[in-house]
Amino acid sequence: MPVEEDLFEKMRVELRRGSLVLAVLVALREERYGYTLRQSLEQAGLPIDESALYPLLRRLETQGLLTSEWREEAKRNKRFYRLSADGTRVLAQLLGEWNAISESILRLETQGDK
Repeated sequence: MPVEEDLFEKMRVELRRGSLVLAVLVALREERYGYTLRQSLEQAGLPIDESALYPLLRRLETQGLLTSEWREEAKRNKRFYRLSADGTRVLAQLLGEWNAISESILRLETQGDK
């Protein structure tokens, strides 16, 4: 892989990592279990491997941003996740920050066109 592609890939992964945290929090405003969460993210254009998703869910729950509970559905035990009250507050703050950063980048991009 040429150096340019390797550098891009590393930067893309770094950018995606933070974006996925935000995407998971947004998606979990509605209760979901892991498989349906992965489907939802993939349909939105943000695929994530199980090997990355489940550790992320555990970390977010440990941080108090998610709650989870085991329930039986279709004769299988499934762990359902949802934003906690703290998660809802943090999500609102993160979305505000995300929008401010996005607007700043767009302003910078259009300044370059002048």
